[in-house]
Parts: sequence; C-alpha cells; structure tokens
Amino acid sequence: MKVKDLMTSDPVVVPPDMPVEALVRLLAERHVSGVFVVDADGTPVGVVTEADLVRRLAPEGEEADLGWLERHLVDPDRAAARYARAHGRLARDVMSRTLVFVDEDAPAEEATQLMRERRIRRVAVMRWGRLIGVVSRADLLKAVVGADALGAETADERIRRAILEEMRRQPWADTRLTIVSVAAGVVRLEGYCRSEEARRAMQVLAERVAGVQRIENRLQLGPAGADATVQSL
Repeated sequence: MKVKDLMTSDPVVVPPDMPVEALVRLLAERHVSGVFVVDADGTPVGVVTEADLVRRLAPEGEEADLGWLERHLVDPDRAAARYARAHGRLARDVMSRTLVFVDEDAPAEEATQLMRERRIRRVAVMRWGRLIGVVSRADLLKAVVGADALGAETADERIRRAILEEMRRQPWADTRLTIVSVAAGVVRLEGYCRSEEARRAMQVLAERVAGVQRIENRLQLGPAGADATVQSL
C-alpha cells in the first residue's frame, strides 16, 4: 500500500502570522494534534504540534535565572530559539522548522518507519516539492481497522466536506491556503484568498451549504493565492 492510499488530503494549514490563541482553538475544534505552517506561496515552512503549545505551560528554565557559570555554558543560539518558542505570539515563533516528509508514491511502511524513528505523529506528503496531504498515526490505524469502524460522519464534518468539495469545483477557490473549520454549524474561514472578490464568493459558497448557521469570514488577501497549485489537513 502506498502513502497516497492512506493520506488525508486537504491537510490543515495555517499562515505564519496566525496568533497562538487561534492555533489552540483550531486544534481543539478540528480534533487534530498538529498543523502545517505555509507561506503565501503555499510552501510549507514548519509544523506546530500540541507538544509545542503545551511546552509553553511549563517552559524550560530561563537562562536569566542561571548562575554566572551556568550562563556561560549555555549555547546562546539554542537559548534564543527556546525563548522565542516559549514566549512567541505567532505560529512562526512556536513552530518547528524541521519538516519530515515522504513522496506520495512511497510505501506506507516508509511513513511508519519515519514516525517510529523520529518519534513523531505525522509526516507531510509531498508532490514535486509541494504539500498535498499528511499521513498520521490515525491514518495508519484506519488502514488496520477499516474506516467504517471509526464511526459515522458528524453534521459538522458533512458541512466541511461539502464546502471543500464545492471549492474544488471553483477555479477561483484555493483549498490549499483557505482553512475551513466548522463547530456547531458555525463555519470559520481563515487563511488566504486571492482577491476581495474571492473572499466574498467564499462567503456565498459557505452560506449555500445546508446546515450552516453562521459564517465567520476571516480570510486575508494572499499575494500568491492565485499561483498555488496544490490543494489542502
């Protein structure tokens, strides 16, 4: 079995300037343990996981609290990076810049081995250097027990799926850089779109889906939205 047979398409992606508070809310609402950070060109630049955010609750000892001798033994660059990740306010501050990825045609065993060796929960799936999906431990579990054993689709999941399917049919919509989340029938649109017209059209598109109670349109204009060639976890 190949990675592309197991991967979750439309991986959740966030812009580098998304506030940490919004990241926490997104992970909770989407029931995911990590998201990829992409720039306006759609290029993945990092990943933020639950571990990165939880670490902020109990940061490692600050170098300012160390004695004179201990402070001189600390690597300044590593200390600076640790400080930024513990106290940063944006995704770019707290993300890990080390991306582990596999090609879509790689065997599933390769993804499994990478997760085990690197002690991670997910690997990015790439096509020609572009992010097209993600394989997580949950995806590997589905391959073992079968997707039907994991429960029926919820109303919010149906709404999100319907929005994404309609977006894929529209040439102006960009599922790669537009984040769609749904909670209790409330649709939140975040990330990038190519123009103000596309932003308004996304509002209309979401409103047409049955079951939608309200739209929170927080899309920003992304200079490279029209050039993105891959689709979004």
